[in-house]
This record gives sequence, structure tokens and C-alpha cells, in this order.
Amino acid sequence: MGGCGTAPDTPAQVTTNAKAVVQADGKFNDTDVMYLQMMVAHHEQGLEMVRLAEKSAQREEIKNLAHAVDATQSDEVELMKSWLTGWKKPVTVDHAPSAHADHGGLPATGKEEIAALKKAKGTAFETAFLNLFVAHQHNAVEMAQLEKTDGANAETKAFADRVRESRTDQIKQMLTLLNT
Repeated sequence: MGGCGTAPDTPAQVTTNAKAVVQADGKFNDTDVMYLQMMVAHHEQGLEMVRLAEKSAQREEIKNLAHAVDATQSDEVELMKSWLTGWKKPVTVDHAPSAHADHGGLPATGKEEIAALKKAKGTAFETAFLNLFVAHQHNAVEMAQLEKTDGANAETKAFADRVRESRTDQIKQMLTLLNT
């Protein structure tokens, strides 16, 4: 693509402000609520990590992945919060470990791990980010499976299925990046 101020073969970056509004109407159960609350917290933690990668990664492939995850998960957080608000449920999750013991605990990346990531530089940052984010996205896949099995709301279950598929693809992509 050529043009004023654009180098040949440089992909154009387009930013849009379009948002799809999907309603999670119909019945829902405690699993649907818990899944969305846990995923909001999980996504917010993931956003913290990808925003570090957008700034600190050296390889364009990692920066591009981080940017794509940032855009997707930012939209997903808004969507999940809108569903919870529509159901008149809190958008935050109880972070006490005992509150989630029945379903394996609240999957989270530790504060120590994120603090270490913030300190890492260069290729050490990239390796730490990719390893940490593979594990983080694996937790999202596991939580999505719980929703698919025990949830009641059709839209929330469909969302969980999309999360499972997209995070599985991201994990494969990150494993490839770790090996290059």
C-alpha cells in the first residue's frame, strides 16, 4: 500500500469504534454469573500483561499479538460487564480463595509473577511474557469448559465456546513464538 507518508508494503492500521451489542437474555444460573465475574477479573489481569508486552516486547509478532488480545479482551470485558449488570449481578468477583473452592479456585496469575514480568527486559521479557501468558490463557480455556458444562445461559455458553477456541489458537501461536 503506497501513499503519502506510508512506506510500500507497510500494512495500514485502521482503528474503529464499532461495538457489537449482544444480549444474554433468557435464563441464567450461578455458574453463568460466576464464570462471567471470574472472566472479568481474569481478562483485566490479562490486559495488564498484554499492555506490558505492547510496550516492552521487541519482536513485532509479539507486539501484534498483544495488541490484538488487548482489543479483543477489552471488548469482551465490556460485554461481560453489560450482561452481569443486565442480570443485576456484581461485575466483580470475590477474590477470597475459599469463595471458589468448589470449582477449583479462582485461576489467576500471581502478583509476584506480574512484578517479575515488569522487571524483565529484552528477550528475557518476551520469554517470560509468552510462558506466563500461555498459562494464563490455558486457565481461560479451563474456565470456559466449566461454563460449557454447567452454565444455563445460551449466549454465555456460546461466549465460553468462542473463548475456548480463540485462547487455544493464541496458545498455539505463542508456543510457536517461543520456539522461534
